Amino acid sequence: MNVALCLLVYGGVVALFGPSVLQRLTHSGAAPRLGVVAWLVAIVGALGSWLLAAGMLFVEFATYWHADVAVRVCVDALSIPMNEAASPTLRAVSFAMAAVVITGTGVVLWRAVRILLRMRRRTLEHARAVLLVGRSRPDLGAVVLDSPQPQAYCVAGRPDVIVVTSAALDALAPDQLTAVLAHERAHLRGRHAALTAFARGLATILPRVRLLTVGAEEINRLLEMCADDEAARRHGAEPLLGGLIALVGAATATPAHAMNAAATAVVARAERLVSPASGIRRATNGTALLGVITATMMGMLEVAAGLLICSWIFG
Repeated sequence: MNVALCLLVYGGVVALFGPSVLQRLTHSGAAPRLGVVAWLVAIVGALGSWLLAAGMLFVEFATYWHADVAVRVCVDALSIPMNEAASPTLRAVSFAMAAVVITGTGVVLWRAVRILLRMRRRTLEHARAVLLVGRSRPDLGAVVLDSPQPQAYCVAGRPDVIVVTSAALDALAPDQLTAVLAHERAHLRGRHAALTAFARGLATILPRVRLLTVGAEEINRLLEMCADDEAARRHGAEPLLGGLIALVGAATATPAHAMNAAATAVVARAERLVSPASGIRRATNGTALLGVITATMMGMLEVAAGLLICSWIFG
């Protein structure tokens, strides 16, 4: 049980201290792609450690009743098996702790599947509705909706859709429209909607875990900065900045499952476009993030080694 307890503690430490450390390193957006990776590694590391701990507890207590030699060898290699000679009270407490962890993990996984499937269904429905009521503009690579609010956003569907309202076409200059559309295409190419949905879904399932709630907000903000960087590289920072300013007033009306160019951290992103980080700052920030990513992943090496040993035994 020692490794399972260590995994529970490891996940708790990452969940407790991860948000403050990562916010400090990623808030400026000097290295947004590495920032997204760092948040995802921390989230997957914490949740994965808890999930592995639950699985190990299940296997360990299953071996208490019956197991062949190979399974017992794996359990002995990864943990301290339950002491069959322990007092009934200690054994009852151990079983109760394991039952709580395993049951809680099962409930969370069940809720996660339901929420993520529901979010995906709503996204696909919105994409289909847009294609039905909107006007396709092949020259723009987008669908135009008649609306008095200037908006531009993308929806990951089958197929993916970029939506521009008629008011946005009137409000944006040609170079601004081109930059905003490039921003939305960057989202679709990078599958940013899936990453955002994943983070938001986890935050909905476990709203008391700051690593998930803060992480969902930060990942969304950093992905917008990633799309900004690609659009600015292709079409310049000034047209993109002008487009964001022209669209920012109507951002609140965007569907929750869509990615809107002017719906997230517009002020911070505008500052990045006006005063981009220096090469030295990007390198320093990126090095720090790589260190955090490496340190976070180190906590999983013991379990990975143990699983490889078990695979070799059974193989």
